Amino acid sequence: MAGARSYTLETEVKYVKGVGEKVAQLLMKLNLYTLGDLLYHLPRRYEDRTQFRKIRHARPGEAATFAGKLVTVDNIKVRTNMTLTKAFIDDGSGALELVWYNQPYMKDVLLRARDRMIVVYGVVKESGWGLQIETPEWEDIGDGAELNELLHVNRIVPIYPLTEGLGQKRMRQIMYNAIQHAHLVPDILPRTLCERLRLMPIQQAIQQVHFPDRMELIEPARQRLVFEEFFLMQLGIGLQRQQLMQERGIAMHIDADRLMTRLHQLAPFELTNAQKRVIQEIWADMARPHPMNRLLQGDVGSGKTIVAAAAIMAAVDNQYQAAIMAPTEILAEQHYLVLHRLFQPLGITVELLVGRLTPRQRAQARERIASGRGMVAIGTHALIQEGVEFARLGLAIIDEQHRFGVLQRAALRDKGVMPHVLVMTATPIPRTLTLTLYGELDVSILDEMPPGRKPVKTHWKLPEERLKVYAGVRQLIEQGRQAYVICPLIDESDKLQVRAAEEMAEHLRKDVFPDLRVGLLHGRMKPAEKEAVMEAFRAGELDILVSTTVIEVGVDVPNAAVIVIEDADRFGLAQLHQLRGRVGRSEHQSYCVLIGNPKNEEGQRRLEILTRTNNGFLIAEEDLRLRGPGEIYGTRQSGMPSFRVADLVKDMRLLEIARQEAFRLLEQDPELRRPEHQPLREAVARAHHRFAIATVS
Repeated sequence: MAGARSYTLETEVKYVKGVGEKVAQLLMKLNLYTLGDLLYHLPRRYEDRTQFRKIRHARPGEAATFAGKLVTVDNIKVRTNMTLTKAFIDDGSGALELVWYNQPYMKDVLLRARDRMIVVYGVVKESGWGLQIETPEWEDIGDGAELNELLHVNRIVPIYPLTEGLGQKRMRQIMYNAIQHAHLVPDILPRTLCERLRLMPIQQAIQQVHFPDRMELIEPARQRLVFEEFFLMQLGIGLQRQQLMQERGIAMHIDADRLMTRLHQLAPFELTNAQKRVIQEIWADMARPHPMNRLLQGDVGSGKTIVAAAAIMAAVDNQYQAAIMAPTEILAEQHYLVLHRLFQPLGITVELLVGRLTPRQRAQARERIASGRGMVAIGTHALIQEGVEFARLGLAIIDEQHRFGVLQRAALRDKGVMPHVLVMTATPIPRTLTLTLYGELDVSILDEMPPGRKPVKTHWKLPEERLKVYAGVRQLIEQGRQAYVICPLIDESDKLQVRAAEEMAEHLRKDVFPDLRVGLLHGRMKPAEKEAVMEAFRAGELDILVSTTVIEVGVDVPNAAVIVIEDADRFGLAQLHQLRGRVGRSEHQSYCVLIGNPKNEEGQRRLEILTRTNNGFLIAEEDLRLRGPGEIYGTRQSGMPSFRVADLVKDMRLLEIARQEAFRLLEQDPELRRPEHQPLREAVARAHHRFAIATVS
C-alpha cells in the first residue's frame, strides 16, 4: 500500500484506502481510475439523516433515523429456503425490528454490537407484529464513536452512482477516504476572479459536495466545480480561436455590390434580410488574410443553399475552387441540381462525386477537378478519398456537419492550402451546444423564413384515426399536391426497415390509394434507383412517396404539401422537425400529421411540442432537455465534450459566465504566458485532451 505522502491525483484508485485490486475493477466500470477521478465522482442526491426520531413516533412509509440499544439478533430459516437475519433495537420508547434477507453473515457482524447503541436509517414498514426496517443502513456507536463522526447516519448523507457488486456503504467509505486527499487539488482559478464571482475555494468545494455540513452548501460547492470545468474548456476554445486567427489564409478580393447584383439576377426569389446579413458576414471573413471558420445555422427551409452559393461565387470570382461535402448521396445530388441550374448562366462548372458514378464518370470528374476546369465539386465522403485532388481549393463547405467525424472534416480541408471553411447545419443547435461543440467558430444564424411561406400546420392523430388522415391526403392530392408517408422506426435492422417500407407501400397501393401513383424509397436501394424515384416524385409522376428517414435532410419538392409520419412517438424531436421540413416549401398551405400512441409522458410531450411550434431552435432546446446532449449528438462522432461535473441543460448560465470570464482573461494574457497563469495553462492542456473538443482544423 502506498504511503499517504506519496499520493497524487494520478495515484491509481486501488491504492486509495478501502479499495484494493478487486474493488478497483468495479470502480473502473464507473470510469474511476485515479484518486482524481474519485474526487470528481459526485453524489447523484443526498439524504438528510440528521434528525433522530423516537421509535414510538415512527410512521409507516417514512424514512427516518433512530438510535437504540441492539437487544436481540438471530437467523431464521423460512420455507423458501431463505435465511432472515432479524434484530431489534430499543430506545426506551419502543422497539423496532431490523431485517436482512439472505445475508446470514450479518448475524455475526451484529452480534459484535449486541447490547450497544447503534444508529439505523431506513424506510419504516408495518410487519405482522409491529414496525420494521428492511436492510437498514446502520453504524455502531457503542465503541466510543462520537455521533458527529458517523458516516452513514446523523449527517447529510451522499448517495452515489454505483455499479453491480458495489454497495452505498462501501462506496461512501471509499469516497470519505478519498477526500482526505482533497488538499492535493490545486486552486488554479485567479484569486480576483473567485472573489468577484464569490466562488468557494476548490478544496472546500470538494469536501462540501461529498459530505456537506449543511444542505445549502451543496449547490455553491457544485457550482465551483462546474464553473472551473466550463472555464478551462472555454479557455481552450479561446486559445484555439486565436491560433486560427494567426494562420495565414487566402485574402480574397470581394466586390460585394457586383456579386450581390449577380446573385439577385440568378436567384429566382427575393433574398431575406437574414440571408443578406449572413452573406455579408461570410464575404467579410473571406476578405481577411486568415481562414474563415464559420458555422451557419438555419432552420429547415430558411435558405442556406443560396448563402452557400454566394460564398462559392466569391471564391470562383477569385479563381479559386469550392467543395461541398454532404452526408448522403440524396443531399449531395440535391445540392448539385440546385447549383448546376443556378450557375449554368455564369459558365461555372459543377461536378458531382458520389458512389453511383461509373468508374469512367468518376475518373473524368476527378480529372476536371484536378485541372481546375471543375470549379465546384459536390459529393459525399468520396470527396476526401485518395485520388481526388484540387487545383486551387479556396472554400470548403461542410453540410450537416454533425454527421461527419472530426477527421473527415479535416481531410477535406487538407485538400487545399488553408481554405476558408463554412460549416452548415439545418439542425438548429441549442446555445449551450454551440458554445461547447463549435466554440472556436464564428456563428451566423438564418432566423427568417423566405416570404410567402406559410407555417406548416401540425396535427397529432391516434392510430385509429388513420383512415381520416388518408382521406385528408387524398383531398390534397385531388387539389394537385403530393404527399410523403414516412415508415416507423422498427429497430436498428436495415432489413426490417426495408420490409416495413415495402409492406407499407404495397398496402397503400392495393388497399388505400389503388387509383393513385405510389412510389417507394429506402436506404438499401441502389443510388441510381433512389435518384430515379426522387426524380419521378420531383417531376410530379408520383402522387405519394413512401419512405424511410432517408429523406430526412435536403430533399426539396415544393409541390409536396403533406407528410404523414407513422409511429411518430418513436422519433426524436429534432428528427421529426427535420422530416416536417420536407413540406412547406411553397406558397401552398402544408400539413404534417403525426400518427402515434405514446406509452409514456416523454413521448406525449414530444408530439405536443411539435403541434405547438415550428421554431427549430425552441424544439432543439426542448430536445436537449428531454434527451441530453449525448443522445442528440453521438459523442464520438461529434466531439461532444465529456463533462465530469457540469450539466449542459442545468448549467447554461454558468457556461455563459465562464465563457465571458475566459475571453476576458485571454484579452489580458492572450497565450496565458504570465507566471501566475502557468497552472491554468497546464490545466487547459489536460482538460482539452479530455474534452476532445470538435474542430474543423
